[in-house]
Amino acid sequence: MFFFRMIFRSFSRQFKRRLLIAVTVCLSATVSVAMLGVVFDVGDKLNAELSTYGSNITVQPKADAVVNDLYNTGGDANGNASGTSESDPTTFLKESDAPKIKTIFWAFNITNFAPELNIHADVNCASESVDSSSCKASGVPIVGTWFAKTLHMDSGESTVAGMNGMRSWWKLDGSWPKDDSAQGLIGTTLASKLGVTKGDTVTLYKTTADGSRNKQRITITGIYDSGDSDNNAMYIPSSTAQVLANLPDSIDKIEVKALTTPDNDLARKASKNPNALTQDEWETWYCTAYPSSIAYQIEEVIPGSVAKQVRQVAALQGDVLQKTQAVMVLMTVLSLVAAAIAVANLMAASIGERGSELALLKAIGATDGAVSRLMLAETAVISLVGAIVGALLGSGVAQIVGHVVFGSGITMRPMVFVLVFVLLTLTVLIASFSSIRSILGLKPAEVLHGR
Repeated sequence: MFFFRMIFRSFSRQFKRRLLIAVTVCLSATVSVAMLGVVFDVGDKLNAELSTYGSNITVQPKADAVVNDLYNTGGDANGNASGTSESDPTTFLKESDAPKIKTIFWAFNITNFAPELNIHADVNCASESVDSSSCKASGVPIVGTWFAKTLHMDSGESTVAGMNGMRSWWKLDGSWPKDDSAQGLIGTTLASKLGVTKGDTVTLYKTTADGSRNKQRITITGIYDSGDSDNNAMYIPSSTAQVLANLPDSIDKIEVKALTTPDNDLARKASKNPNALTQDEWETWYCTAYPSSIAYQIEEVIPGSVAKQVRQVAALQGDVLQKTQAVMVLMTVLSLVAAAIAVANLMAASIGERGSELALLKAIGATDGAVSRLMLAETAVISLVGAIVGALLGSGVAQIVGHVVFGSGITMRPMVFVLVFVLLTLTVLIASFSSIRSILGLKPAEVLHGR
């Protein structure tokens, strides 16, 4: 009872210093919870944010991948249709195999994908409003793809895949074409060259491998601006492109957008040679959403394919994630250091002012341990109140950061609160240690006689 009476009596004094300690711990808890909450959730948020800028995995026929590796060809980092080659592909994947991507172990991390058949064709305008004699172009890049195709999986689930979600940065004047139709999109550069606008109709002519000359009329539903050389191309439904080129069920690329974990040493080792991994390493790698492990699983379900991560996107994700996490961890550490210094100074001042009170306790029989526990208990109760209030405020700050920076809330994991309370406990104990030591040096006779 004596112990609890002393705690109650202590709370009635030095209110200002106790309030400052509580505020200091509260501010530190607020910063720590907010920053660590974002750190634990920032990986998925950054991946989702960066994935809006294109695919991070491409799938090609094995023969094409070998040629690309040997001669460093294959288009730009974004997987644009124009690339550097003006010849049509000679090796293909089956379009009917593309939905198998959603059957791999990490299927739920595949947020979107779109097959492509990249061919070249001659274009003539067929609109009465356009002078057809000047509206001609040869060797125009044509991309047969999906726009918003609904896929019904064997599991009974449905998913929508296509360029509508893969090219979110495009500026589109008009509407997206319908799949399996005679509609298409045209890039701003090509549209300006041909003098066509949305609603016009153009005719595509293609000489196939057997020498026949096929043609297909396409109604332009929209004009897109990609901001790069892809503006020279046209996008039409894959089924229409396959009929035009006489290449049924054929594609030469699949762009895949996936939520991934940034590469580490294990992922880099696996990307060079998965067979070089030990059994434990292989299981860890295969069951982690690294770009290389997702690519490996795609190769397993699509015959004759090679899946590769787009290095620029993967490297950017890892680099931005590490730097963002480092900044937030640094802010957390600095807030804890500042709290430790402030609590130490406030406790030292409090002990100095209460020297006669503490000396009297020792004079009437209290041990150094009892007096130290009294001060620690008082500080612990004050710090606990500050930490609880700070945790609530920190959760709110984390949501504000999430909505302002990423456009969505932050998922607060219980581990964040546990970690912050452990760190604050250690911080307060370390800060209190130097101040508590001064209690051991108090000599009741000297203090009470004013010496």
